[in-house]
Amino acid sequence: MGERGRRPAVRLTARGAIALALVATLAGYVLTALLDVQYIVGVAFVLASLLGVLLVNRRELLSLVVTPPLVFFCATLFVELGRAFGSVSIVQSLALGLYTSLTRGAPWLFAGSAVVLGVAWRRGLRDNVRELREELKAGAEVPRPRQPFVPEPEGYYEPKVYGTPRGED
Repeated sequence: MGERGRRPAVRLTARGAIALALVATLAGYVLTALLDVQYIVGVAFVLASLLGVLLVNRRELLSLVVTPPLVFFCATLFVELGRAFGSVSIVQSLALGLYTSLTRGAPWLFAGSAVVLGVAWRRGLRDNVRELREELKAGAEVPRPRQPFVPEPEGYYEPKVYGTPRGED
């Protein structure tokens, strides 16, 4: 059988692939703290993203493609919150920690997102986008014909007088 006919024994949903990338990125942060090697986080993120896009069901590729930046940000926020609670100024420490971690991780984030997009495109992302467009076209409301302008009745804005007029007493 050709390569297209083989299927891996393990399949993930989009949520499973996202959880895999999140856990691997957090594990990368732990290993970085233990070993003091800065690139472990990025490598863990890229490898987990690649593994996730290879194992995800084809119909869920569209959901997976948009999530790597969010996963990386959430993992970084979690780690930096933990670091900030041990400092004197939590807000300042969190802001500085997020800035440095996201700046240091930007090339890895870009690489992980590009790998996910490239592999997903090859696995059938184009078909998912086409199906989404067709669903949106089918679900769109058919435009109704415009109603002609009908003015309000003549006396609508004019005050109506009820009863008898007052006399000039």
